Amino acid sequence: MTAQLNPCGDVAVLVPAAGAGIRLGPGAPKALRPLAGEPLLVHAVRRIAAAPSVHTIVVAAPVADVPAVRDLLAPVAPVTVVPGGAQRQDSVAAALAAVPAGPGIVLVHDAARALVPAELVESVAAAVRSGHDAVIPVLPVVDTVKEVSADEVVRGTVDRSVLRAVQTPQGFRRAVLAAAHAAAVDPLTDDAGLVEKQGVPVVCVPGSEYAMKITRPFDLALAEHLLTVRV
Repeated sequence: MTAQLNPCGDVAVLVPAAGAGIRLGPGAPKALRPLAGEPLLVHAVRRIAAAPSVHTIVVAAPVADVPAVRDLLAPVAPVTVVPGGAQRQDSVAAALAAVPAGPGIVLVHDAARALVPAELVESVAAAVRSGHDAVIPVLPVVDTVKEVSADEVVRGTVDRSVLRAVQTPQGFRRAVLAAAHAAAVDPLTDDAGLVEKQGVPVVCVPGSEYAMKITRPFDLALAEHLLTVRV
């Protein structure tokens, strides 16, 4: 059954899904790789659509796959699908441009984090709603982290107590994210990085183990196992 988004919601979620996913091995673009019989993108959109605050979902798909992605997601939720760009940053900008007037909060979520809980979507949105310009979900770093040289010699041990592993969705006031993308010069790995470049404080909220990023075959196997213990 197709999920219904909240017409009174104040949140738009952008899903850049045009990446190749080379580290997953040869095959379809990463967002279209199967997880328990359904593409990662379907899992992600279904969970996003379950968040009560979500008004709009915009997916940036591989250019050649836009019609197929529209058909794929039509039974899942009402989603706008736009052509993505060569870089993740380009895809986010294209999706942001397609957001209708209304939502004042914009979240950016990686399709590769296919098992994101709806509760995390709501938590990030609530933190922006409470007055923060930019919000990211994070987890503590549990491994010892070493700084190494180009020839793999250890230079020192980093204090992991001040480190966090960053997840998505990342949330922003719409005007803040739009300004950061308009001013972007060099590509960065996440949207919070663009906002940081503008001097905007980025606030952390607790992330979720289920919002893991599916990057390698091992991650895909782990996600399949998680689906057997959590819907």
